[in-house]
Amino acid sequence: MVISCKAQEILTRKGKILLFGEFISAIKSSLRNPWLHISLLVTLLFLYTPIIVLIIFSFNDSRRNIVWKGFTLKYYKKMFSNEILLEAFLNSIVIALITTILSLMLGVLTAILLWRFQFPLKSLYQGMIMIPVIVPEICIGIAFLVFFNWIGWPPDLIWPLNLAKIIFAHSLFCFPFVAIVIRAKLVNLNRECEEAAKDLGANAWHVYRDIWFPHLKPSLIAGGLLAFTLSLDDFVITFFTSGPETITLPIKIYSMVRFSVTPEVNAASTVLIAVTILSVCTAIFLQKESLKKGSFE
Repeated sequence: MVISCKAQEILTRKGKILLFGEFISAIKSSLRNPWLHISLLVTLLFLYTPIIVLIIFSFNDSRRNIVWKGFTLKYYKKMFSNEILLEAFLNSIVIALITTILSLMLGVLTAILLWRFQFPLKSLYQGMIMIPVIVPEICIGIAFLVFFNWIGWPPDLIWPLNLAKIIFAHSLFCFPFVAIVIRAKLVNLNRECEEAAKDLGANAWHVYRDIWFPHLKPSLIAGGLLAFTLSLDDFVITFFTSGPETITLPIKIYSMVRFSVTPEVNAASTVLIAVTILSVCTAIFLQKESLKKGSFE
């Protein structure tokens, strides 16, 4: 039973590899068409030109973005010596990390609940999980503002307790995205491996550790990355739930832009973009390593 289960997994992986190879071959053959090259180039330029311009002008020696006066790092030095900006960056990282952990916990439990069990009003619950995904974020921010005012959330708490309200709101907003990613992976879980492990005497912990976790690891990484970036870059919900003494990097950048768009604003935005890109690259690397380990097991 175990051998047949393992063989089925190997065949599934080989099938996925073949499909991926066919997909790459289709892309290579389609790129031979010059019009596809042009459309791809136009799309990339449309997506990344504003970001590239932002990064370039963060090194501008002039305080006016429309005039290039030369290369300089003084605005980065000024930014890293700004205690308020550093505090905002630290708050954003702490909020994003704790939100990621809580969102993964809630997302995994929700995905397992919806995938494994049958209970009354399950369809209604599935629809309610999608609400944060489809409802405009400003409506969710206002809802959290009204909710926290209604329960009488205490203001002016010390750090890091002053971040709890934002973390609570971010976690409730992010975990449905994680649940969707995890549940999509659970659909492909081979239940025969789980049953074979139980027949061989494995308890629930060993089943989760040796079967569930290796299977879900890529989606856990993807869901964690999604929650981290959503929380790190969030402005709307944070704007409605943060107190007067609590600032995050997006909120601070917005307050700076209200006066003028200076190279210091560009530098702060570039740092936020760099952290996001670094997180994505780390998640991709971890996913590749997870898939490599899975292919050799």
